[in-house]
Amino acid sequence: MLKGYLELRKSTLFLGVVVAALLIAGLVYALSDNLYASLKDFGEIASVVNSQYVEEVNSQSLIAAGIEGMLSSLDPYSEYLDEKKYSALMEDTHGQFEGLGIEITIKDGWLTVIAPLEGTPADRMGIQAGDRIIEIEGVSTKGITADEAVSKLRGKKGTKVSITVQREGIPEPMEYTIVRDVIEIKSVPYYGTTSNNIGYVRLNRFSETSSYELKDAVSELLDRGIRGLILDLRGNPGGLLTQAIEVTSAFLDEDKLVVETKGRASSQNREFFSSGKPLTTDVPLVVLVDEGSASGSEIVAGAIQDWDRGVIVGSTTFGKGLVQSIMKIKDGAALKLTTAKYYIPSGRCIQKPELSENLSGEPEESLPSDSIQKESESEKEEFFTKGGRVVYGGGGIVPDVSVSSGRLSPLEYNLLAKLAFFDFAVHYTATHPELPKNFEVDQAMFAEFKEFLKTKNFSYQTACEIELDRLKETIKEEGRLDTASEDADGNLQRVLADMEKFLKARKENDLRGSEDYLKWRVKEDILIKLYGQSAKYEGVWFEYHPGIKKAIQILSDREEYDSLLSMK
Repeated sequence: MLKGYLELRKSTLFLGVVVAALLIAGLVYALSDNLYASLKDFGEIASVVNSQYVEEVNSQSLIAAGIEGMLSSLDPYSEYLDEKKYSALMEDTHGQFEGLGIEITIKDGWLTVIAPLEGTPADRMGIQAGDRIIEIEGVSTKGITADEAVSKLRGKKGTKVSITVQREGIPEPMEYTIVRDVIEIKSVPYYGTTSNNIGYVRLNRFSETSSYELKDAVSELLDRGIRGLILDLRGNPGGLLTQAIEVTSAFLDEDKLVVETKGRASSQNREFFSSGKPLTTDVPLVVLVDEGSASGSEIVAGAIQDWDRGVIVGSTTFGKGLVQSIMKIKDGAALKLTTAKYYIPSGRCIQKPELSENLSGEPEESLPSDSIQKESESEKEEFFTKGGRVVYGGGGIVPDVSVSSGRLSPLEYNLLAKLAFFDFAVHYTATHPELPKNFEVDQAMFAEFKEFLKTKNFSYQTACEIELDRLKETIKEEGRLDTASEDADGNLQRVLADMEKFLKARKENDLRGSEDYLKWRVKEDILIKLYGQSAKYEGVWFEYHPGIKKAIQILSDREEYDSLLSMK
């Protein structure tokens, strides 16, 4: 993400014209007559609404809605950032904030700790995953929102906050007074080696410290004599462009093109090259990506692929190739505006094209979805890597080796969404606090997990059940179920009952069909509860994640690795 800063001058125009002019004056050097006329219309309409609408309106909310409507017509990433949103963006960019260092959620109406961040005040004071914070400064948290909780728990470094915690297995509430501190948000939450000496680095964002963290991690792994390296960018949504270039520079020779930006304004047309001495250019490299890898992640993966520096493994990336510039406005607010597109070394644009509208903004002719897919595949433009391998345009980075991230079943999705694995980990570790790191989820533990779900009255609906309920409601509205004495309607009731019985039987088999997945999810949450977030990588990820397993396989076979980077 490119950062641009533009201070806008104050104006004394009418409120509607004020805000619109403040925004647009920072974006356009000279306004056309048509735009002036439109601004005048906007101001007049705002004035009439403000004075004549049937009820009193909030003028600030009115103008905010106008701004949102204007920006929503551009693209999904251009937006007005009020002071709160802008502050949150800066926290994410800087990679730090001031507070206690805990991940929280609202569960059953209570503020609940998901996990303390390692090395933070909350972690040092002994706050644990699953702790229910029932009071903050003596005030009950029942019914509190996540935003309200954050505002109460965060504060300046050195200030104190008192909380009362209810912990499973301990009858009496526990009182804590915690001194707030600067909390560093790590871009590299974990790095280490697999059992066969393959290095692994997890990079989850591109903030101001990302390249330093990555280089420290890779340097240490190289000192261990690793035979290959996995850079895991799955789920990484991007961040600072400068950091994406620095990360790429760790693996490419100096002065290699990493990315080019092209925009309407000439100032947005720039080329960015790798700089400085790379950490390594010969250690075999696999970059893991998925549908959640976007922007900066796609720049890194795309440059690595286009220079034939490493093998890309996973699923096609998100396809976010739009550059946003941040322009500060008055009162701590800012405008995030798309100003250019990203192009990687082969000439491909990362951005996926929009199929819903053509350039004129008019809807295209309706086509069957399969026709659209076939047409887009056949029209994909060919590009070439440094070594002559064919790669395709059309948005996103298509991996060299495809590994599906896997679609969750309704059971699996609902267990995750309702924090069932987390709750069981809190429950189980309360009576098994000495469980070793190398434990396995045997049938006894799995049976206890299933029993735990029953005690918690866990339930969920499949898509088929939801549709069946809708069908029954429609039939009821038509009065069909009120005439069961008629033979046809009686048959209808029997058909519905048989369908319901069939779907219930299918659901009873879901636990057996998902047993392997459920076991490693149980293991992961228990490891996190007992040993912290880092324990899940060696204990679960290296053994069960298909993408990581495939990457390890490729890096363990130099012949296979080299063949993937050669012309086919």
